[in-house]
Amino acid sequence: MRYEVKVLGLVQGVGFRPFVAKLARALGLTGYVFNDGTGVFIDIEGDAAELEQFLERLRTEAPPLSRISSVEKTQKAARGYESFTVRESPDSSERFALVSPDIATCEECLKELHSPQDRRHRYPFINCTNCGPRFTIVKDVPYDRVRTTMHDFEMCDYCSGEYSDDSDRRFHAEPIACPECGPSVKLVSRSRARVPGEPIDRAAAVIRDGAIIAVKGLGGYHLACDATNSLAVSALRKRKCREEKPLAIMVRDLDTAKSICHVTDAEETLLISNQRPIVLLAKRASIPVVEEVAPGNKYLGVMMPYTPLHHLLLEKTPPLVMTSGNLTDEPLAYKDDEALMRLGTIADYFLTHDRDIFTRCDDSVARVMGQKTQMVRRSRGYVPNAIRLPFPGHPLLAVGAELKNTFCLVKDDFAFLGHHIGDLKNLEAYEAFRKGIEHLKRLLYIDPEIIAYDMHPDYLSTRYALESDLPLRPIQHHHAHIASCMAENGLNEKVIGLSFDGTGYGPDGTVWGGEVLVADFKGFERVAHFAQVGLPGGEAAINEPWRMAVSYLHATFGERLLDMDVPLFQRIGVENVKAVVRMIERKVNTPITSSCGRLFDAVSSLTGLRDAVSFEGQAAMEIEMVASANSSGQPYLYSIRKENGGHVLDFTDMMKGILEDVRGSVAAADISRRFHETLGVAVTDLCRLLREKTAITTVCMSGGVFQNVLLSNILIDSLGKAGFDVYIHSLVPPNDGGIALGQAAIASFDGE
Repeated sequence: MRYEVKVLGLVQGVGFRPFVAKLARALGLTGYVFNDGTGVFIDIEGDAAELEQFLERLRTEAPPLSRISSVEKTQKAARGYESFTVRESPDSSERFALVSPDIATCEECLKELHSPQDRRHRYPFINCTNCGPRFTIVKDVPYDRVRTTMHDFEMCDYCSGEYSDDSDRRFHAEPIACPECGPSVKLVSRSRARVPGEPIDRAAAVIRDGAIIAVKGLGGYHLACDATNSLAVSALRKRKCREEKPLAIMVRDLDTAKSICHVTDAEETLLISNQRPIVLLAKRASIPVVEEVAPGNKYLGVMMPYTPLHHLLLEKTPPLVMTSGNLTDEPLAYKDDEALMRLGTIADYFLTHDRDIFTRCDDSVARVMGQKTQMVRRSRGYVPNAIRLPFPGHPLLAVGAELKNTFCLVKDDFAFLGHHIGDLKNLEAYEAFRKGIEHLKRLLYIDPEIIAYDMHPDYLSTRYALESDLPLRPIQHHHAHIASCMAENGLNEKVIGLSFDGTGYGPDGTVWGGEVLVADFKGFERVAHFAQVGLPGGEAAINEPWRMAVSYLHATFGERLLDMDVPLFQRIGVENVKAVVRMIERKVNTPITSSCGRLFDAVSSLTGLRDAVSFEGQAAMEIEMVASANSSGQPYLYSIRKENGGHVLDFTDMMKGILEDVRGSVAAADISRRFHETLGVAVTDLCRLLREKTAITTVCMSGGVFQNVLLSNILIDSLGKAGFDVYIHSLVPPNDGGIALGQAAIASFDGE
């Protein structure tokens, strides 16, 4: 009996063909296997019982990095093959092969890296079929060396032998290399002068001396310095123009991570996973990592080494700051000449190499909430893995929003989120966005028939969509958030959607952000929202949270607020407060907003924590960080009123209570805790009202506010106790980094 077998999914570049060959030979079967433009093709024959066993074990024993989406078999007439072989990939007009993300260095390669007897001892580019660069070096599919940036490195006889031996761990490991034939590393000064000596040892030495170096990684350059050196970290912040936003660190090993932070079992699993994201961990007291790394934050972003070069560098350094190689608001530098030019005013030295990066890809960021991973930024290690939609759709492109931009391509029921682009606020970021789309379209062979985009008219992603020749599908921002949560959880039903964030364009022309929707993929109804207040100064109110505090006080007390004793007014100045009150009353440059994020800003300023911010979400982050662990505090008062056929969550009474506590010198920690508890109780009560009206018991939570672990846990607990089924994000971020998935899901469903 003979079968032609087609295996689709993530089956290229993960050791699938040698696995197939080994399994077939073990069962006495004959034929061949090769990669094609859509996956892996197997032509196999033998006894019926062994063929059935082969097909069963194909799924159950597949390589750990593979992800099989389907196995299709067709019976054919026997041909009498004498052996089982692995063949070269043929040219194919049909292309839809899934490409593996970049994978952290495996344990077997690490053993060889540290073995003096091994020919790749201390070679910073050691890799095999189970690890190493993939997405960042591939130019086209099928995934073969000739279509990667390793094409220019001709293999030596030894590497060629491993590459050609289907019983070897490096069989068709496309980035295979050794000191004789592969890439090499060098250390240069900012003037491009080569530094004598062993490059990695010299790099470690200058770091210990307080220097800042740019380190070329898998998907771009990091800026690195000694995380235990206040002067070095402060210098990096000043040169990078990153005043206070937390910086990530890289540590040598798990023991070091545990000495700096509290690490749960789930967090340990995430830290040492193949993806090696930055993991947000609770700081320990009295640690060597200086406060300047993450000022005022209970958490540190910690990652483990994920390339051989990282392992070798960290052997001889303390924990390192490892932050994206860019100036604030610019895309990650990934080309060598570009890095030397753009980072030359920041880095003292460059630890670089001659293996080109084809696609920039920033580090992923994640945390554990309960026992579940929550993505904060989905990029290296995860992209371009597909997320399965609950239904098939037409080929389409969703272009995301403005902040934390990612895009999404859809084919059948596969949704491919692109790598993290960042904030689309300048030409450099827009060019990175545009090039990223074109590359992934080519790599996945997807020709979109629809383009989905945010309704905000001023987003660069929206302009990109409007300038295309494709049929347009505008998607409301908060509907996309809820659809994103539904899609990754496999839901296809009406849900109560809690969509809480800072800013989103509302169809009524106001700024939305504290939205409660009844939604599915067909559409949504805005059934409730936070009470609206003025956003005095527009963008200025986002950068200066004290303006939102004044706005909420004005909404609560009216003109009387100017005669009240408010500590905030002493800090800001009464004349500034009066100017903002005039803006609100005259409705001058004061859009209306229902934003939950802006409510957090107002409370942060009222409690004296943060009157102005240096990065997006800073005030909200700090009000969460300061919250007391004690949950015994009583919630503040609030009300739910009916308005225009829906409901409004009114926090006027809460603002009165907060001001009373501030004037009574109640600790910010206790005020913050009561504030979070109030939101939890109020939103749960609102969901009960909606359940009575709609009979919906499923709640989806999405939007940047749900990066707040305290609020998320309060709501998960209270809604669960109230009998709701609660769904949160895990595969994509709740922030705007996941919104393209929601756009794609809505547009796919609409196209069914």
